[in-house]
Amino acid sequence: MSGKPTYKSDFLNVLESRGFIAQSTNLEGLDEKAATGIVTAYIGFDATAKSLHAGSLIQIMMLHWLQQTGHKPIALMGGGTTKVGDPTGKDEQRKLLTDADIEANIEGIKSAFAKFLTFGDGPTDAVMVNNDDWLSKLGYVEFLRDYGVHFTINRMLTFDSVKLRLERESPMTFLEFNYMLMQAYDFHELYNRYGCILQLGGSDQWGNIVNGVELCRRKDGAEVFGLTTPLLTTASGKKMGKTEGGAVWLNTDMFSPYDYWQYWRNAEDADVATLLARFTTLPMDEVNRLATLQGAEINDAKKVLATEATALLHGREAAESAAATAQKTFEQGGLGGDLPTIDIAAGDLSNAALVDQFIAAGLCASKGEARRHIKAGALKVNDEVLADERNLTASDVRDGAVKLSVGKKKHAIIRIR
Repeated sequence: MSGKPTYKSDFLNVLESRGFIAQSTNLEGLDEKAATGIVTAYIGFDATAKSLHAGSLIQIMMLHWLQQTGHKPIALMGGGTTKVGDPTGKDEQRKLLTDADIEANIEGIKSAFAKFLTFGDGPTDAVMVNNDDWLSKLGYVEFLRDYGVHFTINRMLTFDSVKLRLERESPMTFLEFNYMLMQAYDFHELYNRYGCILQLGGSDQWGNIVNGVELCRRKDGAEVFGLTTPLLTTASGKKMGKTEGGAVWLNTDMFSPYDYWQYWRNAEDADVATLLARFTTLPMDEVNRLATLQGAEINDAKKVLATEATALLHGREAAESAAATAQKTFEQGGLGGDLPTIDIAAGDLSNAALVDQFIAAGLCASKGEARRHIKAGALKVNDEVLADERNLTASDVRDGAVKLSVGKKKHAIIRIR
């Protein structure tokens, strides 16, 4: 960030410069707290799968920068709330998991956090806690009597998580309706156990966060704070952390470092500056320099993005290895030079049907076979699943080449001349 800092605290200056701030309950008050002492803050992660995916990275990076600027992060595992299911952004009730499923998922999720946070017993060391430790011990009647009185149905119906479901006439169970009470109670509990005064989250969680801030004011007589990030979609409107082939998981056994590197390398040109700011730790001067690159040079910025993002999660060695493999595949014509290679003139790109290229490269015997593979999700272009029949485009070209794949073992290269 250049020029005069906007805030007194390093924490909010970093978040502002990197584009993390969407909404806040009292930014000036939070800034004062962060400038004069250690702020303890949390984000909740429900344990619905054995790994988080790249869509959760924006929240993890907020905790990362919180700690890097001298504050204490809490990674709250939703062992209790996962039993209920967050209705936010959902058209139907989430599948209910068993206690054993949830515990196994939490164990799987833990490994990713250690890559971004330092855990321990120090004043700014991160801690991981599970809200099942207190939620499962609550007596239902006592909970309604002591906490239910602080929530009105009128206000709850105004929150997007509820309103959108009702507008779409999608059933919403009373179980799900209770989710926001439970999340608010988490903030109250963390305030009392850890002195936690800040909840972070995506802007879709704003209503839930405000409920928690209000509950702490009513029950504890305390001012606590809420801060959200913008919801991130790609320039073409895709949800962050998803590909045609499925989720971009953070655990190595579910998504390889090379595939992770390729996910970032395949970013849309218009997203590069935003992704560099939010998902790498590069200084903002360097982010801004890379963001000015145009034309073919934007590929250099994408390679930096892919390597830096992969290094954060999988380590520098794995990131450099993935970059080297990609360079060998695309820039040197294939692994060991033994991949089938076909040539296309740059002027013929828009007239070149991808189905025909898979046939020309010997990866498919006929158009019928290629179409069957498309339907099964087996054809890939630059490691991205080919969703439908289309022609090649300039955006498919990576360093003068396009990689075609059928499944995981059959590959070919198109050289653009």
